Amino acid sequence: MTVSSVGHVALATRPPCVLVLLGFRRPFTNEPTDATTSGRRRLASVTARAGTAPGPSRTRRWLQGFRERETWTAYLFIFPWIFGLVALTLGPMFFSLYYSFTNYGLQQIAGLEPTKTVGLKNYRQLVDDPKVAQSLKNTFIYTVMMVPGRIILALILAMILMRVGKFAGFFRTVFYLPHITPPVAVGVMLLFLFNGQVGIVNRGLELIGINGPYWTTDPNWIKPSIALMDIWACGGTMVILLAALYGVPRHLYEAAAMDGAPAWRRFKDVTLPMISPALFFCFIILTLYGLQQFAQSYTAYFGLGGTKPEAALFYSIYLFRNAFEYFNMGFASAMAWLLFVISMVITLINIGVSRRFVFYQGAQK
Repeated sequence: MTVSSVGHVALATRPPCVLVLLGFRRPFTNEPTDATTSGRRRLASVTARAGTAPGPSRTRRWLQGFRERETWTAYLFIFPWIFGLVALTLGPMFFSLYYSFTNYGLQQIAGLEPTKTVGLKNYRQLVDDPKVAQSLKNTFIYTVMMVPGRIILALILAMILMRVGKFAGFFRTVFYLPHITPPVAVGVMLLFLFNGQVGIVNRGLELIGINGPYWTTDPNWIKPSIALMDIWACGGTMVILLAALYGVPRHLYEAAAMDGAPAWRRFKDVTLPMISPALFFCFIILTLYGLQQFAQSYTAYFGLGGTKPEAALFYSIYLFRNAFEYFNMGFASAMAWLLFVISMVITLINIGVSRRFVFYQGAQK
C-alpha cells in the first residue's frame, strides 16, 4: 500500500466534522465539488513530496539498529571473534609494522637500550642479505612443486571416491587421515621414510630396480621430499573437490554423452568448468600455505640435532630464526611485511587471472 493510498484511507475514515476542520468537505452527491478537488490536489502534492524525500543514511540506519535488543544479542555472540581479530591479529600486525622501522632487538627486550627508529634500514637489509633471496627461492620452488601435485592427486582421489560405491565412507576416512596428522609428526616421518640408506621409500624403489637418491642430504632432493610429504596429506583438498564433484548436474554429462563426447571430453568440457571455483579456492589456499611452509621442514632439519641445510631454509624458517634465535625483531618484522606483500600480490594476480578461467553458475558475463 502506497503513502497516497494510506492517506486516502485515513481521510475516508474521518468523521465529517474533522474533514471540515482539515479543509475538506464530504460531498452529498457523486459529483466532486471544487473544495474536494482542491483538497485532493493538496493531498497528492504532500504525498508526492513525502515519496521523493531522501531516506536516512546508511550510517544512521546502522546506528538505529542498536535500539533493537536483537542487535546487541548478535554483537554479543560475535564479540569473541571481534576481540580475537583486534587483540590477536590487527594489534600484532600494527606493532610489527612499527617495529619494522626500529632497532628492536635483544637489548631493547632486556631494557638495556631504548628502542630507536632506524627508518628503512631493515628493509634495505632485505635486499643486502643473501639468505633472504635464497629462502625466497627455496619457498617458490617448493610451492610450484607442491600446489599442482596436491591438487592433481586430490582430484584423482575424489573422482575415485565418486565410483567406489558403498565403501566410499571408509576410503574417504583413510585418505583424510594424513591431513590431520600433526606437522611435527610429518617432519619426523620424512626423515624415516626418505632416509637414503634405510628409508622405506628407497627400499621400495630397490624392489623395482631403481637406486633411490639421498633424499634428506642431497640439496637437489630435499625440497622434492618435503613437497611429496605435503602432497601425501591432501585429504582436506580432496574433500573440497569431492563436494564440488557431487554438485555437478548429471544432465550435463547425459547431454554430452548423447552428443558423442568421449570421457576425456566430458571431463575437460563439463567437469573442470563446473568445479573451477573449488579448484581456484584450493589453488589460492595452497599457494598461501606453501609460502608459509615451516613446521615439517623445521622439525626435520632445524630442530635439535638438525643439519640445517641451505636447501631447506624456507622464508618462514629464516624469519623465525631472526626473531626467536637471533632476537633481531626489527628485521624479522620487515621480513614478515615483505611476505605479506608478496602474498597479497600473488593473490590479486590469481584473482585477476581467474576471471578468464573460473566459471560461476548464475554469474553475469
